[in-house]
Parts: sequence; C-alpha cells; structure tokens
Amino acid sequence: GLTIVAFGTSTPEFAVSLSSALKGTADMAVGNIVGSNIFNAMFIIGIAALVLPITTTRAMVKKDIPFAIVASIILLALCYDRSLSRWDAIILLVVLCVFMYNTLRAAKAGKLDEQAPEVHTMATWKAIAWFAVGLGGLVYGSNLFVDAATNIARTLGMSDAVIGLTIVAGGTSLPELATSVVAARKGNSAIAIGNVVGSNVLNILIILGLTGLISPMENLQIQPLDYGLMLFSMVLLWLFSHTKYRIERWEGALLVVLYVAYTGYLIVQ
Repeated sequence: GLTIVAFGTSTPEFAVSLSSALKGTADMAVGNIVGSNIFNAMFIIGIAALVLPITTTRAMVKKDIPFAIVASIILLALCYDRSLSRWDAIILLVVLCVFMYNTLRAAKAGKLDEQAPEVHTMATWKAIAWFAVGLGGLVYGSNLFVDAATNIARTLGMSDAVIGLTIVAGGTSLPELATSVVAARKGNSAIAIGNVVGSNVLNILIILGLTGLISPMENLQIQPLDYGLMLFSMVLLWLFSHTKYRIERWEGALLVVLYVAYTGYLIVQ
C-alpha cells in the first residue's frame, strides 16, 4: 500500500503535473498535488470509512502518517516564497530516499503490516501483467476525465490554481478512491489507508521532486489556506487513527463534509 499501490495510483498525478509544468501552468501542477493530497486524506478515507470502519496499525500511526505530515510541512516551507526551484526539488528527492529506505527496511524486518491478511497467490508473470494493464487503464481513464473536466472549467472562467485544486486533483485521485474503497470492502484496511498515506508522500516527494527538477516553477498562486488544509487533513487523519487504531464511520463522515465545504469555498471564491 505504501509503495507499489501508492506508486501505481499516483502515476496520473505525475503525468498531469509534469505536463502542466512543461506547458507553463505551474499553478495547475502544484495545485494538482496539494488538491490531490487533501482529496485523498479527507474524501477518500472518509468514503472508505463509511463503507467499512478502517483499522490502522501501530506502524501507520507511529511512523507512516507522521512522515506524511513532515512531508507536508516541508512542501509548505519550500513553497513559502511562491516558487519551487531545482534545489527545492532536490531536497524533496533526498527526503524521498529516506522514506523509501525506512519503509523497505521495516517491510524486510516483517514489522510493517501487523494485520497480515490472507491473500490469494498469483503467478508472478500474471501479477506483473495485470499490474501493467490496470495501471495503463488508470492513467488513460484519469487523463481522459481531467482533460474533459478542465475544458469545461475553463469555459466557466476558473483559474488554473482552482482547476488544479479541485477538478484535476479529484480526477487524478480517482485511482486512489477506487483502490481504497475496494480494499476497505474486502477488509484490507492496511492497503486502504496505506494507499492514501503512501500516495500523499509520493505526490509531494517524487512527483513534485521530479517535476521541479525538470521544470522549476515560479509565481505560484496556491494560497496558504490550501497548503494549511493539506497539512491539517493529515494531522486530522493521524488523530482519528490514533484513537483505538480505528477510523469510525462518523469520523469518515466528518472528513467528507469538511472536504465538500472546502471545495464549495474554493468555487465560490
């Protein structure tokens, strides 16, 4: 959930952010990541918890979610001057290496997944083939949705920042939504929440890291409120996960309501 699934479901964000940065629409590139992380932590976890309360693990509460909070703080600090330089991007990629090292080391030690759910075995070649087919479908479907929605939004006079924070963010996060809801229905809570936390970390560290390294971004119009809500959403997710290591349905409902209120505020503004 923290690595393979998160990487797969974050691929649309990478495609959209890199394409946006290269086209000179930096607000959409960064807005896509900030908006996606808010969408992931509030709407996706909220919906998944409404489907079935999510059981978290000690490792998730003690290490993984706090790391996502740290990544959010780092992004907020780096973008405080309304830019993301190549040096900023390098810092993000260095932090990514630290995250992957710690995650893989914990997995190798067998301490990461305390639930250890039973899974159906599948031949390696078949698993790789289905992973590739599913990933291709996710990227194609998400980009199709984003392109169409963006065209509609621009005809309504919405700014690149708002389009990135709302429509594009929601579109590129559809894979996370599908994956987490399916995992929640199957009782695989570790994958449901691990997918979201891992995606949020990768969105910031690898996607903005690589995007900023290839195409530095200037004059960002993303507001402090947006960065602040991204950070707040992860803190709230940590608080909910910390209580009895479980996210209840009412907590999921609160997350969804908060996200809808935020989106409504952005559109009205």
